[in-house]
Amino acid sequence: MLYGRERERAVVDALLEGARGGRSGVLLLRGEPGIGKTAVLDYAVAAAGDGFRVVRATGVEYEAELPFAGLSLLLASGLDRLDALPGPQRRSLEGAFGLGETAGGSDRLLTGLATLRLLAELASERPLLCVVDDVQWLDRSSLDALLIAARRLQAEGVALLLAARDTGAGAGVGAAGVGAADIGTADIGAGADVGPLAGLPELRLTGLAEPDAVRLLDDRTGAALTGPARRRLLAEAAGNPLALVELPSTEADPASGGLALTSRLRIAFHGQVTGLPPATQTLLLVAAAEENGELDVVLAAAAALGAGADALEPAERAGLVTFGADRRFAFRHPLLRAAVLQRAPLQQRLAAHRALGEALEEGDRRTWHLALAATAPDAGLADALERTAARAEARGAHGGAAAAYERAAALTPDRDGATRRLVLAAEAATEEGKLELAEALAERAGARTDSVFAHALLDQVRAVAHFWRGAYPAAYRLLLDAAATDIEPAHAARMLLQAFHAAWYVGEEQVATVLDRLAALPLGADEPLAPLARHLPAAVLPALGRPADALPDVRATAAAARKAGAESPVDLVQLCGAALVLGRDHETLELAAELTAEARAKGTVGVLPTLQFFLAEAELFHGRHRDAEVTATEGLALARDTGQAQWTSQLASLLACLAALSGDDERCAELAAAALVPGSAAPAAGEPWAHWALALLDLGRGRAAAAADRLHALTTGPYRHHVGATRAVPDLVEAAVRLGEPERAAEPYERFARWTGAAGTPWAEALRLRCQALLGPDELAESAYRAALDLHEGAHRPFERARTALLYGEWLRRERRRTDARPHLGTALETFERLGAEPWAERARTELTATGTAAPAPAVAEGALTMLTPQELQIARLAARGLTNRDIAAQLFLSPRTVGHHLYKAYPKLGIASRTELATLFRA
Repeated sequence: MLYGRERERAVVDALLEGARGGRSGVLLLRGEPGIGKTAVLDYAVAAAGDGFRVVRATGVEYEAELPFAGLSLLLASGLDRLDALPGPQRRSLEGAFGLGETAGGSDRLLTGLATLRLLAELASERPLLCVVDDVQWLDRSSLDALLIAARRLQAEGVALLLAARDTGAGAGVGAAGVGAADIGTADIGAGADVGPLAGLPELRLTGLAEPDAVRLLDDRTGAALTGPARRRLLAEAAGNPLALVELPSTEADPASGGLALTSRLRIAFHGQVTGLPPATQTLLLVAAAEENGELDVVLAAAAALGAGADALEPAERAGLVTFGADRRFAFRHPLLRAAVLQRAPLQQRLAAHRALGEALEEGDRRTWHLALAATAPDAGLADALERTAARAEARGAHGGAAAAYERAAALTPDRDGATRRLVLAAEAATEEGKLELAEALAERAGARTDSVFAHALLDQVRAVAHFWRGAYPAAYRLLLDAAATDIEPAHAARMLLQAFHAAWYVGEEQVATVLDRLAALPLGADEPLAPLARHLPAAVLPALGRPADALPDVRATAAAARKAGAESPVDLVQLCGAALVLGRDHETLELAAELTAEARAKGTVGVLPTLQFFLAEAELFHGRHRDAEVTATEGLALARDTGQAQWTSQLASLLACLAALSGDDERCAELAAAALVPGSAAPAAGEPWAHWALALLDLGRGRAAAAADRLHALTTGPYRHHVGATRAVPDLVEAAVRLGEPERAAEPYERFARWTGAAGTPWAEALRLRCQALLGPDELAESAYRAALDLHEGAHRPFERARTALLYGEWLRRERRRTDARPHLGTALETFERLGAEPWAERARTELTATGTAAPAPAVAEGALTMLTPQELQIARLAARGLTNRDIAAQLFLSPRTVGHHLYKAYPKLGIASRTELATLFRA
């Protein structure tokens, strides 16, 4: 029973009530060991009753990181529902749980989305309570999948209840920002701790109030504890329920009084175990070392050590262990498991692992236990552990792979083989984001070998660590030097492509250096990266004012790369960015849309935020602002789900630009701030776009001085070669001319003019002519404006055409040609209103009024569809095409019930009641 805890019970009750009503919710219980987290979880399970389906798991403090061990335990009862999942998601979970092969490797985001879908399936008939205790000890791959699912729970009827200690940060740094349904309490806050659980709705447990603590102590001890001893224990326990229950057994030990509470609790558990028969102690040690609680495995291993099944009875009688209907072994408290392991001598722990390994069937768990028992090099065991690591990598569990490679290296008899495995461990740790571990492994490996290739690979590991910390110059130099060593051109190409990414944030000269080196690589036509290595210099060098080979069509390059064996869409994504650099926006629009669809179909969803950033850029440049908002909004959610700080920053800043264009000052400022602080120590990748967004907001609101300051810094600074900085030059010209300081834009304009010449596209030349008309001489302005408007025709860039028409209309009005100005201003006003560009529409309306013609009242932009949120619009579009809720859910990585929930909210906004009406609306 719970003593006190009225607040906690109310919060849990509200969470369960939301699930009964079809709303999903997430809650993290935090607190010190023994504070009562497990008791609150037990209360939730009891309160859920028969009306809920319940799944439950507990993280185990274990010496090896077994990939997806926690998740497989949690979802074991739902494996019969796997066939209901879309193909890529089903295969991802089958691979994670070792039920099938994962061709091409698993995408951790896809596994998390598959977890969401399976939870939704389990909640399809009645609400689901999902309970996970000791989350801080879950293996990293399980934790990632569970938290990705948590961030996307909406309307499935799932209550996800987690418990974690204040100490023990868990399996690594993950992404934050989990949304959950409102569960009706002011006692819940966002977690403040840095780590994988940060951002979860959180309830922190504190000690019991004194009356409840007294009641608990008296109920457990009766009259056995009185006087000063009783008062001292109440004071020292400070309301900790476990301490109140367990510490009375240590009161006779004078040495325990000065220790920390957790240590005293362990001593209490030590005392309880020490009093048991030796065979029972042996059996408990085996159970503590076995991570899954499988009773049959524990009994078999214990029997090999001389402890029979009858040895269980004393432990069970003492209340130290329990057994569920699933024949799983559970300790009364995690500290008891820890105490059993810590009190055992090393040789006994080794013997327990060896017995467990021999009791298990062939597989990764058997290999791990035998590896933990090994005390000398063992070539066969090292080989088996390397195969275990490779399987972990294929399942997307890079942390588990790193641990397995590292242990395999320790068991490898020959020096070169051990070094190779340390290199593999360092690479896997890098993939997991464990940068300090990766660097430490790289140092150990580097000290053991003179191999040029090995040192190049280790420098690549160090460079990636530098890159993600924001030390771009150091990453660039390491990669450039590594690629210059005597290694195969194919390896050098991949290093130089990474160096290009780092150089992009260092400066133009560094970018050009990398591209020159890339172009000079002697790659054969059959090398998968050869088409990309040829295309990238040809696309980017002209944008930097450097000569390059003729640029092939991006589709031809993509086709050649696919034919040569490039991994699509992962290897081809850079083509989308390269096309934007030289203004081939239409090529990006087509290729990014194609690769996005391919990534969805294949389940390669980890690359989607990158693709969606490039796609949203192209949509924005084509004046498809609403499409860009939908694309970028989904990409931002996916980037946050996987902790991709770079793309979180980029996509937030792009959305800030869209908010600036629509005149949403508050949202623009909020998104720009989020982009500039991406949750990483690295400088914000979205910084150029964020500054452009704030400048556009200033320019649209008539704050020319502030806009000019931002834009001048952007277009003359270290990021001047970035896509956003290049496209911002016409805005700088306009702001500078408005200030009467056109000289501030002179140098950026000259660079922009060279860029438009290299781009060779009509729309780019139209922008250059617009800049020329603004900069003068005045007698050439009209011809420049007219030529620009002619080039805008057929370019499918309505926003830029409207801005040119607005500037031309303003110039005509200043020339006292009001009649000539009106049609241009009217056209601009109509376009701005249709696009929802409120600041620009207001400016056009003011100018039109100044010509002596009353401007029409503000129109409603594109009717009812503007009332939908980006996600509602995305779902409504797919529903209008005839897709079912399940089809839409599979495409957007949601649950069918969430899709239905959004359609339910969208129909009243649109004034319709059926899919047929929805299709008619979109056709119109």
